[in-house]
Amino acid sequence: MSRLIRTFAALAALGLTAGCSSGSGDGGSPVADGTTEKAARKTSPGPGSPFWVDPAGPAARQIRLWRQEGRTEDAELLRRIADQPAALWPAGDDPVTAIGEATRAAEQEGRTAVLVAYNIPHRDCGQHSAGGAYDAATYRYWIDRFAGAIGDSRALVVLEPDAVAHIVDGCTPREYHKEREQLLSEAVVRLKQQPRTTVYLDAGNPAWIREPWKLAEPLRRAGIAQADGFSLNVSNFQTDEATKAYGLRLSEELGGKHFVVDSSRNGNGPLNGARGTAWCNPPGRALGTRPTTETGEPALDAYLWIKRPGESDGQCRGGPAAGTWWPDYALGLARNSKA
Repeated sequence: MSRLIRTFAALAALGLTAGCSSGSGDGGSPVADGTTEKAARKTSPGPGSPFWVDPAGPAARQIRLWRQEGRTEDAELLRRIADQPAALWPAGDDPVTAIGEATRAAEQEGRTAVLVAYNIPHRDCGQHSAGGAYDAATYRYWIDRFAGAIGDSRALVVLEPDAVAHIVDGCTPREYHKEREQLLSEAVVRLKQQPRTTVYLDAGNPAWIREPWKLAEPLRRAGIAQADGFSLNVSNFQTDEATKAYGLRLSEELGGKHFVVDSSRNGNGPLNGARGTAWCNPPGRALGTRPTTETGEPALDAYLWIKRPGESDGQCRGGPAAGTWWPDYALGLARNSKA
């Protein structure tokens, strides 16, 4: 049994439920009646989920605004997003404040904060999410602060979405491959120094690198042996079934390594007939499996909402910049959800 499952099983045995901590230093965001969100609203991520729900996330803020505007039906639909745990993507300049607030709030509730470390140099090959740390030294400093901010709290970290897959597909120039793999390996080691942190090194999705064996050696060079496992389908729309099958094949290549799956927006699967742009704000998509550790597959540790539903993939199909909250898209995901 993996360390992650043992930890989550202990939490489930305690029967812990999500409380109402905000994670903000002022004790919560104001709501219409002058109380704070911390006092006014409790969330529960549901059975099988030991993960922390941010009560002051963008969906929760949008709910308050729409209620004030009289859009009560739309506001209620957005609870399908606001009431579920979604990963926090700390900023590249200062990860400490956001991580500290989230992990303290999660710790008060006996829950686990889900975090994404996304700041590798030469990130996203200059595309919609381009950027990242200026150089290797900057990244090492950033990941050290990222890990330090977690402290002794429970945290699950998804490490650098796309970074390894972009090595395999050639999008990241060859001269950066060795440095990237070294930085990822060092990041795994640094994060694992935190006593209650689990780390999943990202491995793309089934529609990207179709032969999982091609990922095995780059993942080894990037430190997968020291990680708790790998993550799949981050910010993508591949179905649970396809992703699980792919994950089991990759797990076999890696000697039985466990994995987690991003199910945040895969309720209707990927967009057909638009392979080149199917990943970027595709219409008609839906929320997927709610975050849970009850997966029915021993090697699959959890379904997670790693991409925050309602945040844009980039400036495509009328969307705002990558990572920007887009309420209309969020509403579509919620409305199309079968859950």
